[in-house]
Amino acid sequence: MDKRARLSEDAVMAAFDFSGKVVLVTGASDGIGAVIARVFAEHGAAVAIVARRLEPLEAQAAAIRDATGRRCLAISGDVTDPLDWERVIAATLAEFGAIDVLVNNAGGSVRSSLRKLTPAVWQRGRALNLDAAAYGIMAVGRHFLERQAGAIVNISSVAGINGTMGEVPYSAGKAGVQMLTRVAAAEWGPHGVRVNCVAPGMTATGRMQKAVARGAYDLAEATRRFPLRRVGTCEEVAHAVLFLASDYASYITGQTLAVDGGPPIAGFTED
Repeated sequence: MDKRARLSEDAVMAAFDFSGKVVLVTGASDGIGAVIARVFAEHGAAVAIVARRLEPLEAQAAAIRDATGRRCLAISGDVTDPLDWERVIAATLAEFGAIDVLVNNAGGSVRSSLRKLTPAVWQRGRALNLDAAAYGIMAVGRHFLERQAGAIVNISSVAGINGTMGEVPYSAGKAGVQMLTRVAAAEWGPHGVRVNCVAPGMTATGRMQKAVARGAYDLAEATRRFPLRRVGTCEEVAHAVLFLASDYASYITGQTLAVDGGPPIAGFTED
């Protein structure tokens, strides 16, 4: 390897080196959130992970510590509750002294067609998929604005871009996360805070794999419309989040990056 190649490799490693940084990830007891937390720890970060149930969260924290040798703090909390957010931020600062990156990953499918939608279902979907991210931004914002630095990555969904019939609250909430991202980026950019969004498509989480195993849907048929003809991995989503939080994305803010295998396009082809 020549000197220029070595310098280039060193620059890449430095850009993705989160040593000395603290990353807070919500919804991290399993699935995409757990992998995001592990990937940041693999790149040197100390990590605080948040979810409602403490037992699986502590198991995940132990797995991250064992796999990476990095510090990982498990904090139980309801991210749809603003008071719980204050406690989460306080616990993270007490343990690590700072927060450098917030990943608003917590969310979940709330299924309902428009015809069957009730106010209670709507409110639950909005709280889980939009309010939680907004409360997180508000809670960490005071710390970021005081430091004049920080990166936020919100997790939306391609349902927030294209919509999904039968999932009205989820689609609307995830679309709201993308606009929340744009407005927060515009307001806080002058203060050194970047805010971006990742919108995963169909991703091979443990929950999705169980659904396929029980015959809930045909995976080959479901992915036939995707240009890459497969589902994504949690690692592929996590790497997009890592990039947007890294120095390589230092001039990127207010953007939504779809990690979805390509947009489905109808039409005819010669083959």
